[in-house]
Amino acid sequence: MNRLFTLLAVIVLAACGAPAAQSQPQNQTGPRPAVTQEAVFAGGCFWCVEHDFKSIPGVAEVLSGYTGGHTPDPTYQDVITETTGHYEAVRVTFDPARITYRQLVDRYWRLIDPTDAGGQFCDRGSSYRSAIFASPAQKADAEASRAALVASNRLTAPVVTPVLPLARFYPAEEYHRDYAKKNAIRYNAYRAACGRDARLRQVWRSAP
Repeated sequence: MNRLFTLLAVIVLAACGAPAAQSQPQNQTGPRPAVTQEAVFAGGCFWCVEHDFKSIPGVAEVLSGYTGGHTPDPTYQDVITETTGHYEAVRVTFDPARITYRQLVDRYWRLIDPTDAGGQFCDRGSSYRSAIFASPAQKADAEASRAALVASNRLTAPVVTPVLPLARFYPAEEYHRDYAKKNAIRYNAYRAACGRDARLRQVWRSAP
């Protein structure tokens, strides 16, 4: 099951992954740093994860896509069958002079529900699971961040988000990219009805 909606009239029109009637060219804001690094995260609907990472200082670019599966060159229609093994994910390009990889991972936890093994929020199925895809150089920091979250006892349920080996990343179709900006009404309707922000407040309300 790849979509679960509670407000059908709204969500059928605004569902994560449904193409918009129109799209506009993606706009880049600000100069790209001379030296950048990349990180890959999955956290449910990539529209939302992309939007949230873009608000973090030091992040230069965020690209939606697919990773972690076994089917080469997957399309969105392939991935939503839940047979390709891919996650909806984002590739984050960041300025290490402004934010370190470990700090980025620490920020990532607050953007997801790390206690949900079956998807994220209203989006259910393997392609919507959360995961950190770390390179060999990033693995220690990713695992240390995860261990610190577990040891903090901030959450009322076990942390199930894994740290996985970095895999090939396939950019998503153009209409998925920068979706929150290009299709703000549809995006906001989807996000509200999916309950993402309400659930995040619930998960993290007792965390400092």
